[in-house]
Amino acid sequence: MVNQSSPMGFLLLGFSEHPQLEKVLFFVVLCSYLLTLLGNTLILLLSTLDPRLHSPMYFFLSNLSFLDLCFTTTCVPQMLFNLWGPAKTISFLGCSVQLFIFLSLGTTECILLTVMSFDRYVAVCQPLHYATIIHPRLCWKLAGVAWMMGLLQSIVQTPPTLKLPFCPHRQIDDFLCEVPSLIRLSCGDTTFNEIQLAVSSVILVVVPLSLILVSYGAIARAVMRINSTEAWKKALGTCSSHLIVVTLFYSSVIAVYLQPKNPYAQERAKFFGLFYAVGTPTLNPLIYTLRNKEVKRAFWRLLGKDGDSKNT
Repeated sequence: MVNQSSPMGFLLLGFSEHPQLEKVLFFVVLCSYLLTLLGNTLILLLSTLDPRLHSPMYFFLSNLSFLDLCFTTTCVPQMLFNLWGPAKTISFLGCSVQLFIFLSLGTTECILLTVMSFDRYVAVCQPLHYATIIHPRLCWKLAGVAWMMGLLQSIVQTPPTLKLPFCPHRQIDDFLCEVPSLIRLSCGDTTFNEIQLAVSSVILVVVPLSLILVSYGAIARAVMRINSTEAWKKALGTCSSHLIVVTLFYSSVIAVYLQPKNPYAQERAKFFGLFYAVGTPTLNPLIYTLRNKEVKRAFWRLLGKDGDSKNT
């Protein structure tokens, strides 16, 4: 039952079992993608052009925005093509490229969010030493580690996944090429791939999430010792946006990559995967801009208005 014609491509079933839903999802995904392009491009422009945003926090935020732009562009055009018409095909090369880039960027975001939690920890718990600890060279090194970890993960996991003996029907029960869906498509022994996926999920999902929780545990202890209401509000404003982004991102990642093996869980994982691929990159810039006065002020300054007098 080994598929000898896998280089011809695959069929991405997506939500084809719900044809009435596909047209709705097309417009939802299209609107989300346009908002993603607009929001993340705006953050990149503000972080680059406004000198007041040349700080470690906005350096990491601009990395996140660039990552989200690449992340959605990897999968959304193909997704829109499949949702709009009857054709659900993707070439073997297209699937390989999508898998490699999507896996790399997803891993990079896991590490980058962990780095950002460390930045927030130092900002709240060591404010007097913040500039000394989080200096520009360290920022570049931490961002470089995040991107290199993502690239390494793709180099390690993509080739074994693509070498699997795929079943002749070539139907991927997903809307993009991901490791779990390609493993399910295999008609051969997938023990090694499943172990590899489990190990990488622990190292690159569970461990970073644990470090984030440790960072916020230390932040919570520091905040509990503060008697000033103003200091409480400042600490909450410093961390709330990042904490919301972490919650949205990791909840969807866990639902996709750490799910039990049953049809209901797989069907549910498709919707979480859609939110993971489309929803979080759209919401990230909204969360950071709507809750961040500095970004809003920078936006007004970009328009040539007095940003310091604009708080809404």
